[in-house]
Amino acid sequence: MNKVLASCAEAVADIPSGASLAVGGFGLNGIPHNLIQALLEQGATDLVTVSNNCGVDGWGLGVLLDHKRVRRTTGSYVGENKEFERQYLSGELEVELVPQGTLAERLRAGGCGIPAFFTPAGVGTLVADGGLPWKHNPDGSVAVPSPKKETRTFDGREYVMERGIVCDFALVRASVADTAGNLIFHKATRNFNPLCAMAGKITIVECEELVDAGEIDPEDVHLPGIFVQRIVKVGPHGKRIERITTRTR
Repeated sequence: MNKVLASCAEAVADIPSGASLAVGGFGLNGIPHNLIQALLEQGATDLVTVSNNCGVDGWGLGVLLDHKRVRRTTGSYVGENKEFERQYLSGELEVELVPQGTLAERLRAGGCGIPAFFTPAGVGTLVADGGLPWKHNPDGSVAVPSPKKETRTFDGREYVMERGIVCDFALVRASVADTAGNLIFHKATRNFNPLCAMAGKITIVECEELVDAGEIDPEDVHLPGIFVQRIVKVGPHGKRIERITTRTR
């Protein structure tokens, strides 16, 4: 089955307002910025995103935030986005912060059909006990606190139950894709991309290089095409570095 589409605009055309999106990348590394830009131009709003972070001001998921297209987000890190901070503290954005390893496993579990699992991460903290501010009121008070989660003891150690994540759509970026949807991620771009791809009911991939089905050695496949429904070739252009730190020569 050929899953290749002509443009990012075509690939995201049917994403409705209110949809949930699992979005790959880590910082600005390996983010599907072309698909995100196409979604901005498409006009969907009231979106629910799941991603390690929410981009930066003016780039990545940050462009959707800048235009107030995101209603709620689940992630692990938010430190490089001033507009994210402003919207969260002013009560415009609902935020669920999740330990990074837990977020990765929640996405993987959702993609594997596992509804929930137990982990020691977060036991004895607000992650398990509840009370983290998911959303604020305009005056800064807590409007929506996180709920208390179920805990159990196994072999004398306490664990907290976490739910798997499944989203309506997934937006990911791959280094190489074949027309059947088998994917390769080069180096650090193999971050949250495979996990987000697994967690989407409809997974849309922007790839740097596109080859015919069968050209990728099965031993080299990082994510099988069964998880992928749509592919767009975008080339290697448009990459950015989140923060450049160099020493003086």
